[in-house]
Amino acid sequence: MSTWSRALFAHAERLRDERAPFVLATVVRARRPTSATPGDRALVLADGTVEGFVGGVCAESTVRLEGLRVLASGRATMLRITPDAAAESAEGEQEPDTVTVANPCLSGGAVELFLEPQLPPPLVEVFGDSPTARALREVGAVLDYDVRTCAPDPDFGDGTETAVVVASHGRDEEPVLRAALRSGVAYVGLIASPRRGRAVLDALGEPDAERVHTPAGLDLGARSPHEIALSVYAEIVATRPGVPEQRREHTVPEVVEAVDPVCGMTVAVAPSTPQSSYEGRRYYFCGIGCAEAFAAWPARYATSGAHAG
Repeated sequence: MSTWSRALFAHAERLRDERAPFVLATVVRARRPTSATPGDRALVLADGTVEGFVGGVCAESTVRLEGLRVLASGRATMLRITPDAAAESAEGEQEPDTVTVANPCLSGGAVELFLEPQLPPPLVEVFGDSPTARALREVGAVLDYDVRTCAPDPDFGDGTETAVVVASHGRDEEPVLRAALRSGVAYVGLIASPRRGRAVLDALGEPDAERVHTPAGLDLGARSPHEIALSVYAEIVATRPGVPEQRREHTVPEVVEAVDPVCGMTVAVAPSTPQSSYEGRRYYFCGIGCAEAFAAWPARYATSGAHAG
């Protein structure tokens, strides 16, 4: 693996550690004279930044736009970029999860890429050191969840945690439950008997205390700590939010698009997209070439009306 590839993958690991969503774009097929080769890779970040190499500036512009769409949907996509405008007409006939884009900037080549969303795994904070708490950590690891030990005085921030489960059997439960409720954590669970769970909720004094799942977990007839942990994760899965809420949880912005007034390509409106202002309006471009052409004769291209306000 080259030094450049190692640096790219190291950055990807840092993004995963920071729970930052991104897309891994990998070239799987290339037809000359495109400058990309199979195995070339790039990362598409949530702000539209493209790091790595998957072809020239126009191909990069298409990867930026489609990468942001993949982040928004959470679904992997095969992207075909071709200079053949007729390929657009076949888009409705292609297999699912495949997108074909006619790129007028390509110099006769074509490239296919696999766009794979890298979304943070569900985050579960477990409070307590009881046998059930330990089982929750073990079962969560098997599910490939991001399971962490919750502090007695937690700060859940903006409430992006998927779940908080209190399994301390009466020790310091109320501060953790209050913090989770006030932060808007999606799933809050308390391991307790029905009677004790009701007493804890009454003592909380929180207006939305009924959001706490207690006894936590689906009624599967669980008895052992690991069976209880399984029932809790089953309930987390059953109550997790859908894709729109998941997108908000991972702070992936909505995809905003514009049309390059020079070449007609659809591009993403992002900080890293080449752009220019003219007569109070902002225009976005597929690459520096179109941006320079616009700057040399803005009145010619601005009259086309293909711009973002």
